[in-house]
Amino acid sequence: MTRALRPLLIACFILLLGAAAWYFSRPLPPAAPTLPEHSYQQALSAAQAGAPGAARLLYQQLARDDLPATSRAALYPSLPDYPSARALGFATADLHNAEPAVRHGAMDALTGMTEGAARAELLGPLLDDADEAIRTHAARALLELNPDDVGVYFARLHEVLGAYSQRLEDTPGDYTAQLELARLRLHEGAARQAATAAQRVLQLRPNALQARVLLAQALDRLGQPDEAREALAEPLREHPDDAFLQHELGIWLLAHGQEEYALLALARAVELAPDAAGYRFDLATSLHSLEQPEAAQAQLDQLVRRQPANRQARLRLIEYWKEAGQLQNVQVLLAELEQQNPDDPALQQGL
Repeated sequence: MTRALRPLLIACFILLLGAAAWYFSRPLPPAAPTLPEHSYQQALSAAQAGAPGAARLLYQQLARDDLPATSRAALYPSLPDYPSARALGFATADLHNAEPAVRHGAMDALTGMTEGAARAELLGPLLDDADEAIRTHAARALLELNPDDVGVYFARLHEVLGAYSQRLEDTPGDYTAQLELARLRLHEGAARQAATAAQRVLQLRPNALQARVLLAQALDRLGQPDEAREALAEPLREHPDDAFLQHELGIWLLAHGQEEYALLALARAVELAPDAAGYRFDLATSLHSLEQPEAAQAQLDQLVRRQPANRQARLRLIEYWKEAGQLQNVQVLLAELEQQNPDDPALQQGL
């Protein structure tokens, strides 16, 4: 090394040492804020329990971009009980999430928060999705809408449903597929085909109670009420304490003008499954339609006490108490609803 280069190399070495010292001594950037580990479970539990502030906690979690797909999807079943513009925004954005489980959850949430043409506008484009499961899920969500609400998606909806039905038809030995086919055919008004699919299910599993009920419904629509009633009565003789069968018997009896016996069956279903919200809600609305408002209010009051997050039951009870002039009770329920979700559209509409 020449004498001329030595001072230059020493100077470079000193500069490198200085740069390294500065780099390792500089203050670290502030850590990204993180939510407490318990916050996700806290939000999920609050939403499921209808606790004060539940909507805010739920929205905080949905605003995160670091949740695992399974955790994010698990939030969506609670979202329809906390509707708002923000809730719609979260679910609409997640229709395009990379994870199928999240997309399915978002579709279910939007189905619970929207009706008619508004639902078709959101879910209709998914009928052309590249994922067959997404197309089918969207079609099932739109199936109950009338043609005017489905609008421009009507033809495509029936194409997707037709392809789905054919896939189910092609698997006659698949219990789940035939059960789904029976439901789909019944909804389409194809009662004879529904009965055939239900009978296939019963050949595969003779004790399939859901298939018994679907067969009874199909027979009823085919103008065979006696055979339909027997289709329900036979499994009931074997399973008199089955809440599902008692509930379905009650619904069938209501449809045939046998209100007194229907209420007995519906009440028995609630007795057998006291936490089944749908059974108690159906009993309450049936009591109300049969001019037993106090009994209906009592059932809904019990349901709201058991499940404070159940927005459908809460709003129906508010409606019934308003009809009865029990405005103090109305104010209590509205105040609880505001604590849960101050942005609930029902509050904005001045229920």
